[in-house]
Amino acid sequence: MLHIVNSYIKSILKYQKKYINFLALAAGLAGMLLLSACGARKPEDQNQKFEEYTKELFCSEVASNTINLHYTLKNPEDYGITGSEVSLGSFESDTDMIKVSAENMWQSLQKFSYDGLDLQNRITFDILGYQIKTIERNADYILYEEPLGLVSGVQTQLPVVLSEYRFYDRQDVETYLELLEMTEDYFDSLIKFEREKAEKGLFMADYALDTVLDQCRAFLDMGDGNYLYSTFADRVKDVKELTKEEISDYIQDNALAVSDYIFPAYEKLISALEELRGTGENEKGLVYLPDGADYYELVVRQSTGSDRSVEEMEDLTRRQMTDDLEAMEQVLGITTEEAQEAAAAMTQDSAELILSKLQDGIKAAFPEAPDTALEIKYVPEEMEEHLSPAFYMIPAIDNTEENVIYINRAHMNDDLTLFTTLAHEGYPGHLYQTVYYENTDPDPIRSVMDFGGYVEGWATYAEMGSYYLTPLSKEQAVLLQKNSSIILGLYALADMGIHYEGWSRMDTVAFFSNYGITDAETIERIYELIIGSPGNYLKYYIGYVEFLELKKDWAEEKGTGFSQKEFHEAVLEVGPAPFDIVEKYMWEMEN
Repeated sequence: MLHIVNSYIKSILKYQKKYINFLALAAGLAGMLLLSACGARKPEDQNQKFEEYTKELFCSEVASNTINLHYTLKNPEDYGITGSEVSLGSFESDTDMIKVSAENMWQSLQKFSYDGLDLQNRITFDILGYQIKTIERNADYILYEEPLGLVSGVQTQLPVVLSEYRFYDRQDVETYLELLEMTEDYFDSLIKFEREKAEKGLFMADYALDTVLDQCRAFLDMGDGNYLYSTFADRVKDVKELTKEEISDYIQDNALAVSDYIFPAYEKLISALEELRGTGENEKGLVYLPDGADYYELVVRQSTGSDRSVEEMEDLTRRQMTDDLEAMEQVLGITTEEAQEAAAAMTQDSAELILSKLQDGIKAAFPEAPDTALEIKYVPEEMEEHLSPAFYMIPAIDNTEENVIYINRAHMNDDLTLFTTLAHEGYPGHLYQTVYYENTDPDPIRSVMDFGGYVEGWATYAEMGSYYLTPLSKEQAVLLQKNSSIILGLYALADMGIHYEGWSRMDTVAFFSNYGITDAETIERIYELIIGSPGNYLKYYIGYVEFLELKKDWAEEKGTGFSQKEFHEAVLEVGPAPFDIVEKYMWEMEN
């Protein structure tokens, strides 16, 4: 089974974060650090100047919308952020503003002497430069973006993010309720954006629209059982400064806000999207849009963090699949079917017990990470069909003790599935990587830049390695791990085939049939998911294979002195970044 996992907080409100928040202040920053939210000291050297600059960027970015701020920082006042306006943000489409802002930020960055920066600041400098140029290149394709993606759209993510909004004090409760009142305005800006897409012939195909509408209706159909009611009550009861009467009043206020603002916003979104039905002129891959192939190349580069061309990624995928097949052929005395039967017979352990086993199992090959807390939660039954098999809620950078993993029980068919999923989400996947990296005390600006290829590639790398930590025999583990890798590789090839090579539905059916996958309904679902979320599979697969390629380079360089733990430590110390930057700096991370 393929685990498609969303980092919800990194991707929520992705559109405005990607284009607006991060760049809107660039013109002001070109004049250098004029904002008062984060007070700056008088610079004495290049490193201090640069760190003050990135601090200003960070403070402005996280304060640009309230959810962004709340999920990034538990205590924003420690960073000098006070009195920020309550906002959900909005969706904009001003290409010229984006380009001007990107150019202003680039000019600001060039004021620093690169050679005068220390190692960590050089890494941050390179990443900022990469991010600015990526945004500038993507500016012409702003309306090609789809905030209502089938895999990680706003329509499914926003309720989850709201349900996990933590209440540390009374003000958090008040702010949350104020956010609920803003939902309709936020969705209005989303509707306006989708209408602009439709005017340009860029609205989604009707079959994708049907999925989005189904997701919205499933949320509404929960009615009085909606988890925005129950989760609020659970959270507000934990606010120690509130009396029982105040808690009761707040629960009533929330119920009214959900019914008066959230539900109508979704109903309005459904109605507006229905009006746009039939305006989507392209029911196939991005290559069929004007300049669609060029846009897909940008999507892939951004999604994976790899500087390889699409053609090179196709070749890399096929080479890795060949290696995996050869490894499977070398396993004698057991078939893949027998390995699958053994996996199905594994005893079902609790999620907590599996995570404990994983923590112990990785000690030999992975550097030690700080102890942290973790809570396992489960996707509401009503939303199981519309949410991913699992996802990790990224904690605030100043409060990494608060980690949550959501499990979608509808997708946990057996113990092996749960085991590998928790490896992806927990140890040594997302949770481990996040907590380990934050313990290195990185520049805060690094936390607001999303590099899905590194993050999901690492988690997929962790997932693949976890097969060898199960009770299965080595031979069974090899067969099942390589089979899982090959399936993900097929999905990656299909993504590139559909969006870059122009495969039709029938082409996609023929492709999967060549590999023994013939269920028409399954292939149809894969095709529509790929259409609705271009490049999604690539950040998992290409990211994973890029880590394998880095490890090969490391092993070749180290020879007999090769150590997996040292390699893992090096790439973890660099942290989330494009892979050419990871490769550039991993050699400098040795102690």
